[in-house]
Amino acid sequence: MELQEFLSDTQARVKSLINEQFDTPGETYPYPELIFCEIVMEHMAEIGMTYEPEICHFSSKIGNANLRLSGYSVSEEGDELDLFVSLYEGCDEITPVSDTDTKAAAEQCLKFLIKSVDGRILNSIDQSNEAHTLGTIIQGSYKNLDQIRIYVLTDRLAKSKSFKAREVSGKTVKLEVIDIERLYRHWAQGKPRDELVVNFDEVSGSPLPCVYVPGEIADYDYAMTVFPGESLRFLYEKFGARLLEANVRSFLSASGKVNQGIQKTLKNEPEKFMAYNNGIVVIADELSLGKTHLGATGISWLKGMQIVNGGQTTASLYFAKKKFPEIDLSKVRIPAKIIILNSKDDLEEESLISDISKYANFQNVVKISDLSANKAFHVAIEKLALTTYCPDGVGRWFYERAAGSYNVMFAREGNTPAKLRKLKESMPASRKFTKTDLAKYLNTWNQKPHLVSLGNQKNFLKFMEEISSAESEGQAEIPDIRYYKRLIAQGIIYKLAQKITRSMFKASQGNIAIYTVALIVNRLGNRLNLEKIWQQQDVSVQLRSQIEIWAGEVAEILTKTAGGRLISEWAKKPECWDAVKNANYSNYLKEISELYSNVQ
Repeated sequence: MELQEFLSDTQARVKSLINEQFDTPGETYPYPELIFCEIVMEHMAEIGMTYEPEICHFSSKIGNANLRLSGYSVSEEGDELDLFVSLYEGCDEITPVSDTDTKAAAEQCLKFLIKSVDGRILNSIDQSNEAHTLGTIIQGSYKNLDQIRIYVLTDRLAKSKSFKAREVSGKTVKLEVIDIERLYRHWAQGKPRDELVVNFDEVSGSPLPCVYVPGEIADYDYAMTVFPGESLRFLYEKFGARLLEANVRSFLSASGKVNQGIQKTLKNEPEKFMAYNNGIVVIADELSLGKTHLGATGISWLKGMQIVNGGQTTASLYFAKKKFPEIDLSKVRIPAKIIILNSKDDLEEESLISDISKYANFQNVVKISDLSANKAFHVAIEKLALTTYCPDGVGRWFYERAAGSYNVMFAREGNTPAKLRKLKESMPASRKFTKTDLAKYLNTWNQKPHLVSLGNQKNFLKFMEEISSAESEGQAEIPDIRYYKRLIAQGIIYKLAQKITRSMFKASQGNIAIYTVALIVNRLGNRLNLEKIWQQQDVSVQLRSQIEIWAGEVAEILTKTAGGRLISEWAKKPECWDAVKNANYSNYLKEISELYSNVQ
C-alpha cells in the first residue's frame, strides 16, 4: 500500500463513520476533524504512544488568544498529560501543510494549557463543559506532571514532525506533529516500533560491547550485550510504554515482590544488580555494528527496539530513580539478549515475537492474560469469523486476532484489483473487530462498564483473567456459532451506541456509550433477541431511539455524580456504575421489535 492509497483508505474510514451517523434520523452532522482525531488517538493508544485518550472539543477566543483542543490523555499515575489538536482538511490527494499552520495549531493548544495553569480559562468556560473540568484538573495537578506533550494531528503532509519544546511555568512541553506520512509508517507497515531508533553513541557515549551471531539457520540474528543502568532508565523516560512489547504486560507497579526487590538492590547494592537480575530480552528490526573505545565489536544503534521481557526491570529503574534520586545508576548494569527480526512475513514475525515473550518471561509469573493471541478462546473466535457468513451469504466479519492481520489479508488475497475490491466489499473496516474490541463488547454486556472505562488494555487484561480463571477451574466455554452470532449482535449494539453518542456529545462520548449499553442490558438484556439483530445485521429504528433517549439521561447522571471530576476518571469506579444503574430513567419504548414478548 502506497501513501496515496493509505490516504484514500483513511478518508474513506472518516467518511464512513460520518455517513453511518448522518443516516440516522435526528442525528446532527458530526465534526469531521473530531472523527479523524478519534481514529488517530485510538491508534496512538494501541501502539503505546499515549494513554487512553478522550475526545474533548473546545474552540474559543479568550482575550486576544485563540484556543483550540480536540482531545486529551492523562496517565493513570496523573504524572503525564497529552493534549491533541486536529488539523483536518479532508483532502483526497497528498497535500502539504505548512509549518506555519501546524505550529499555529500547536500554539493554540499550548495557550489552552497556559490559561488552564494560570486559572484564567476557568472564568471563561461554562462549568458543564468538559474542557472546564480538564482545565481545573490541569491547574490543580500541574506541579505533579513529569511529561507534557502537545500533538497536532493532520491528514496532510507536514515538513516538520516536531517543534522546539516550550517552557510553561517551569515545565517542558513537547510539540509534535502526527501527519499522514507518520501515520502511514505506523499503520501501513504494521510496525509502530519503526520510529523507535536508539543511537548508543548518543545514549551511552559509545557502542555497547557485544557478542554478535548472524542468522544462518533461522530468520533472526542474535547479539548479547550489557546495558548501563542510566541508559536504560533514559530510554524508558524518552519512549515510555512504547519501549515495552504490547503483547506482554505493562509495568505492574512497585508493589510486587520482584519490583520491591529491584528497588532494594538499586538502593543498597547497585553494583550487584547484574548478578541478581535475569536481564532483559530485546527485539529489533535492524542493528548496526561499530567499534567501542577499546576496539571491540559493539552495537552502534538499534531500529525498532522493543523490550519483550524485562519491562519490570526497565520501568523499575525509571520509577526507583524518580522516587529515590539518591540512587546511583552509574554502578548498575543489565545483561541483554537481542533478537534482530529478519522474517518477511508479518504473521510469522508476530508469532515469533509472541513465542519469545512467552518463553523469556520468567522473572515475574506471566499470566495467561499477558500472552493471549494464541489462546483457545481467541483461536475459536477467529475460526468462527472465517467460516461464518452474514445472512446475505456474502459478507463476513473479520476478527483481527493478530495485530495487522486485516491488512495482511488484503495484501495476500487481494492480488488483483477485482479481488481486492471484492474483499473490501465483503469484509469492510466497519465489520473488523480486534481482541480489545471483543473484550469491550463482552464486558459491557456483562454489566462491567467501569472495567471497560479503564481503557482497552486494562479492560482486556481483566477480561482475560476471567477466561484464565475459568480455564483453571475446568469451566472455560469454547465459543460455538450461536455464541459468535450473539457476540456480533452485541458488537452491533455497542458500535451503534458509539455512533449515536459521537453525534450527541462533544466530550465523554466513549464513557456515555459504554454506560448506555450496560443500562440497555440491565433493563432489557434478557428480553433482547440477539439472534434477530444478527439476522438484520442492524437494529430497529425504535431501538436506536431508545439508545438515544437513555444516552441523554445517562450523560446527565454521569455529569451529576462525577462531582467535578473528569467523567473519564469517574467512569472507572464501580461506584459510578452503581449510581448509573440505580438512577431513575424514562420507561423503555414498548414497540421495540427486538424484544421478546413472552419474557418478563
